Amino acid sequence: MKEQWCIPTVGAAFVWRMEDILDLYAEPYDPQRPVVCFDELPYQLLDHVVAPEPAAPGQFAREDYEYARNGTCNLFIAFQPLQGWRHVEVTARRTAQDFAQQIQRLVDVRFPEAEVIRVVLDNLNTHTPAALYQTFAPEEARRLMQKLEFHYTPKHGSWLNMVEIELSVLARQCLDQRLADRASVERVVEPWEARRNAFRATVDWRFTVKDARVKLKDLYPLQS
Repeated sequence: MKEQWCIPTVGAAFVWRMEDILDLYAEPYDPQRPVVCFDELPYQLLDHVVAPEPAAPGQFAREDYEYARNGTCNLFIAFQPLQGWRHVEVTARRTAQDFAQQIQRLVDVRFPEAEVIRVVLDNLNTHTPAALYQTFAPEEARRLMQKLEFHYTPKHGSWLNMVEIELSVLARQCLDQRLADRASVERVVEPWEARRNAFRATVDWRFTVKDARVKLKDLYPLQS
């Protein structure tokens, strides 16, 4: 029996984190314990060198291939699948302090009545409780952490975070164009967010722990 447990830790660690998140997704909605998927997306700001020509009768809109790089910005997104709610915040950077401020808003602005917020996120080095202590006084950092549970996706398992699907929709529907500055990004993102929230658009997630144990059985050391 001892030898059975002498297994590569990568597979076991992946399985543990995967099943943790899949069990979380399987729970019914609880307003006191909301599940929020969180991530961020860097975005390259691009400006036109030659002004585009708008569409006219008998002519499509025209855009010159040449563009000018105009720096970058960052989009934080919080997504609550069971309620079909999301919020996108456009920021200049994505530092630990920026992350901490987003988490503070989740606690105090988005879900002030919740007992605990279960946050699904990846293992980026800024996505840690330490970011809160680097940004706020110890008492405030501790207050926030008492309202939070972080559930991390496994390495190479970002597909387990439902917000990745929402980011893909955002990229296709809003960001597949030249946007020269943060204000321009905000102008296209805000109505997109409002429209999807109004329709309570969400992700129809069907992959369960039971499915994982069948379809990904090679990841389970004692089943492979």
